Order: sequence, then C-alpha cells, then structure tokens
Amino acid sequence: MNSRALLVSIALFCASSTGIAQANDTTSTQNVPSYHYGMPLHVGKVIALNEPTTLDCEVITATMKYIDSQSGQPAEIAYRKLSDACSYQN
Repeated sequence: MNSRALLVSIALFCASSTGIAQANDTTSTQNVPSYHYGMPLHVGKVIALNEPTTLDCEVITATMKYIDSQSGQPAEIAYRKLSDACSYQN
C-alpha cells in the first residue's frame, strides 16, 4: 500500500469517526430548536447560557435562554460550540 492511499484511508476514518461522535451527542436539548447559520434571532435579553461540563476540548451543544425582543416571550435555542476546556489546553 502506498503512502497516499494510507493517508487517504486515515483521513476518511477520522472524518467518519467525528461524524459518529457528533451523531451520538444526546443532550437534553431534544425539544429545543437548533441554531443554523443565518437564522434570525431577536434577542432582547439573555437569561441563561448553559453547557455541559467537560474536561476535554471538544464540540458540545450549549443552550441559550433569552427574551425575544419582538414577542417579549421567553425562548430557548441550542447551538454548537467548543467547550470551555479548549481555553485552558494548549
């Protein structure tokens, strides 16, 4: 096996394992709508930012509770971000 085929195989394996890890992310945000790029948000006031605690630098699903500036009603949205542990690891 030449080195190019080996590198491609390793890259495909890493990409597929990352996708499986993200698909298995089961948090308590199942009923909360997920943010997608370009989605209009009307945030009047942020009430709370919540995220699972982890010691590893990884992508997590966090939630934001806020007051909608148009309706005045409380709302919640889930979004993906790097965990706070990434700030402390080199």
